[in-house]
Amino acid sequence: MSAARWKPHAGLIAAPLAAGVLLALVAFADGVTSPPVLVAVAATAAAVGFLAARADRRRREAIESRREVERLYQELQTAFDRASETEAARRNEQLKAALLDALTHNLRTPLTSIKAAVTALMGTAKWYEANLPLEARRELLQVIDEESDRLNRFIEGLSTADSRDAAKPASFATIPLHELVDAGLSRGGTITRDHRISVEIADGVPPLAVDPAAIAEVIYILLDNATKYAPAGTLVRVIGSRHDERYAMIEVADEGPGIPPLLRERVFDKFFRIRGREPLDPHRASVGLGLPIARRLVEAQGGRIWIENPASRRGTAVIMMLPLAGQAKAAS
Repeated sequence: MSAARWKPHAGLIAAPLAAGVLLALVAFADGVTSPPVLVAVAATAAAVGFLAARADRRRREAIESRREVERLYQELQTAFDRASETEAARRNEQLKAALLDALTHNLRTPLTSIKAAVTALMGTAKWYEANLPLEARRELLQVIDEESDRLNRFIEGLSTADSRDAAKPASFATIPLHELVDAGLSRGGTITRDHRISVEIADGVPPLAVDPAAIAEVIYILLDNATKYAPAGTLVRVIGSRHDERYAMIEVADEGPGIPPLLRERVFDKFFRIRGREPLDPHRASVGLGLPIARRLVEAQGGRIWIENPASRRGTAVIMMLPLAGQAKAAS
């Protein structure tokens, strides 16, 4: 503490001296006449009075300091509350904008495909007389059917992506692993045309018990993410294998920028995006709904999905574990 703080105040000196003189006079009145004794009494009284005055001053300073701390705390708390309210409002506006962007992007893509297919079929006055081969018309109708299902699954996934107790599908289909992978690859044929696709399916894997359309959608989401951020011409591997006696595994690995370990769980949160990470094609922008929907679809069937480093140590590997047919029947 600075010296100025301890500078004696006139009052602090005068009061103890006055008390000492008064006590000496009282002693003199009681018959004490020895000067040394009177001086000692006066000095003792002055010292006691000075110490008492200093203790009282320190008590008042402590009270004032505590009040000052309380005042500063209240000011800081008020400022923090105001900042929190402002930040909450800002995040709420960002969430609203993100939700609007998500709906726009994820609804526009299948609607565009449906519109294109319908336009091609209605090339003449009578759509069934359009100058298209029968097989081509069948493929366009299949596009309409698949994209309509995609819209339905997207809306369902958006509304229940955070649900921990979502009901499982009423029934599963028993399907070989290679057919499931083929369905997903067929679904993602358009988005994978600029990349090299490698499919590796292990022999002897028993059939799976899953909802084929839902898992094909999950494979499509993983292919969409892989080709969205990995440079054109790079390799995307789709690997199917048996995990153990209960589960099979499907892995989609790319050669893109990869996902940091600390963010490998957060990317499954709705609307989460890695800062500064943009797709190579600006028309394929995303707002972070694909992986949350994929997790919901996989977990609803008793499976798991997570992210690891691929064997090449380059890019990202998304792995899902799905129940084999015998295990699903035993569980039910």
